[in-house]
Amino acid sequence: MTLPELISKYDYPNAIILLEGKRDVAEEDKPKLIALGKLLASKTSNMIFRSGNAVGSDQFFSDGVTSVDHKRLQQITPYSGHRKKNNHAYETISLDDIDIAAEPEVVYQSKGNKKTEKLIDQFVSGNKNRYTMKAAYIIRDTIKVIGTETVKPATFGIFYDDLDNPKSGGTGHTMNVCEQNGIPVIDQSVWFGWLE
Repeated sequence: MTLPELISKYDYPNAIILLEGKRDVAEEDKPKLIALGKLLASKTSNMIFRSGNAVGSDQFFSDGVTSVDHKRLQQITPYSGHRKKNNHAYETISLDDIDIAAEPEVVYQSKGNKKTEKLIDQFVSGNKNRYTMKAAYIIRDTIKVIGTETVKPATFGIFYDDLDNPKSGGTGHTMNVCEQNGIPVIDQSVWFGWLE
């Protein structure tokens, strides 16, 4: 996938492009994530960029997008007020705004993450504590991809992954949910080339 191919295929109204990845970003890669956010926001006019408002990749990609057009950044957060000072998105959707129990497909696909599988039902039933909050992040990641009754699903996923330990943790869950739902994904092994 080249940048011109991405733009010609996905720069249409309501296309949702995921821009996210690992919390740990190599020092030399940080400017590249910001640069990609800027590049995509400046070379396109319709696509909406969606992230999870996490530290690391999410923040750097988002900083790049908002430096060009904050109205095209959407954040899906695990709870209201999540990292509020760092969130410059035009639209923020919190899990607190979504009736997760009324979203069986979100619950089902979130349980694909075996580490938090048992916590999902507890969280959905309203048992919210420091343990079940781990489930909120996985549910948030699932919603970023497949959407809900009121949140559009993603169209394409651009990730910064740990290439030595690929598709692990929440980033891996998000990438797997994309692939299970036919949403194409790329990582920096592809998009680093767009910045040259």
